[in-house]
Amino acid sequence: MSILYGIVTILLLAVITSFIFSLIFQFTETQEKSVSFLITVISFLSVFIGGFICGGKAKQKGWLIGGATGVVYSLIILAYQYLGHSLLFTIEQLIYYICYTLTAMMGGVLGVNILSNESKR
Repeated sequence: MSILYGIVTILLLAVITSFIFSLIFQFTETQEKSVSFLITVISFLSVFIGGFICGGKAKQKGWLIGGATGVVYSLIILAYQYLGHSLLFTIEQLIYYICYTLTAMMGGVLGVNILSNESKR
C-alpha cells in the first residue's frame, strides 16, 4: 500500500511540474532544451520524494520498498511508452530509470529513518 502512496506522489508532482513548465513554455520565449537540466533535477527530486513518502508509510525496509516504488514507476512509464508509442527504452533512458530506482531507494531509506524516528517521539 505504501508503494501506491509513493507512485501517486511521483505522478502528482510530475503533473504539477508539467503544468507549470507548459505555462512557462506557452507564455515566454523559453525553449525546452534551455531548461532540460532543471527538468531532470526536478524529476529526480520527485522520485526521491515519492520514495521518501513510501518509506515513511512502510516504516521498515526502506531500500526495498523505495526500490519497488522506483521499479513500478519505471514499468508504468515503459508501459505508456510501449503501448502508446510502440517504443522500448533506449540505453540512455534505461540508465535514467536505473538511477531513478536508486534515487527512490535512497528516499525510502531516509523516509524510514526520519519519519519512523519522529513517530516514536
